[in-house]
Amino acid sequence: MKEVSLPQIIFGTSSLGNLYVALSDEAKRAIVAESIRCSPKPVVFDSAGKYGAGLALESLGSSLTQLNVPPSDVLISNKLGWLRTELTTAEPTFEPGVWRDLKYDAVQRISYEGILECYEQGNELLGAYRAELVSVHDPDEYLAAAKDEQDRTRRYRDILDAYCALNELKRHGKVKGIGVGSKDWRIIKKITDDVTLDWVMIANSLTIHSHPRELVEFMQELEKQGTLIINSAVFNGGFLTGSAYYNYRLTDPIRDKGLYHWRELFYQLCNQHKLQPADACVAFGLNAPGVKSIALSTTNAKRVAQNVALTSLKIPAEFWKDMKKYGLIETAYAAAYL
Repeated sequence: MKEVSLPQIIFGTSSLGNLYVALSDEAKRAIVAESIRCSPKPVVFDSAGKYGAGLALESLGSSLTQLNVPPSDVLISNKLGWLRTELTTAEPTFEPGVWRDLKYDAVQRISYEGILECYEQGNELLGAYRAELVSVHDPDEYLAAAKDEQDRTRRYRDILDAYCALNELKRHGKVKGIGVGSKDWRIIKKITDDVTLDWVMIANSLTIHSHPRELVEFMQELEKQGTLIINSAVFNGGFLTGSAYYNYRLTDPIRDKGLYHWRELFYQLCNQHKLQPADACVAFGLNAPGVKSIALSTTNAKRVAQNVALTSLKIPAEFWKDMKKYGLIETAYAAAYL
């Protein structure tokens, strides 16, 4: 993917799809406008058909159009695999309770034909814009839904077929790079054993709270291979910055007391070192092995400039020493920050 240069901050668009809260069109347009203002061109947006059943793509395209942004000034990543469909139930059937005020449902379509259908629909929703970075979204969920080993084998073949379609798009010059977006990094590893990818997006996996040694070793392998890594959901779905959701699951202070205890200690250390929790989360996620970019999403346009500024923030070594001292980060991994 030599022709593509990724900035340190990629703007996530889940909030444009009404994740957790329904934003007004004006609020969404303000977020997009600030993203354009605060980033060098081309500005990179990460979206997906799953985000609000296509609402994020639709809102992004509409906002860019109203702001008169030239298509050449943006680079859009669309994670493919979910297709907008008619809403026939009280709420969408995918990730119930997470998305707000949706008018459509979405179904998973991972196959050769399905991924192309998602690609075409995504570009239709974007209007005058098109996705030039594409990937298979949530292959981990697709495999996890297998009824038995035979079904899992069939589903993995569907994933490989989907990548055949994406490679054809790249060969024909319709897209600039192909990748994968997954919450389970082990599935990313499995796919990279069979498919050459330009980039991978690791979600909810490498955060200041959770950073398995095996994942770090895999990221070091990707770095050696020249595969770009985008780190996403470094706040564990918002929990590390105050939300009640951890990796998109509503937590319970009693059942999840271990999580809340970790967060309380983390907040205390941040306060002692005069840091915001988001500062430490971004610094940790961005400085991990092989990470080229970090994807951040916000529901507040005023937060965009602050997010961009986080990339140049220097975290004192004493903070990492204290994190290690109290067992809040892995000892082996802490060395990279000391």
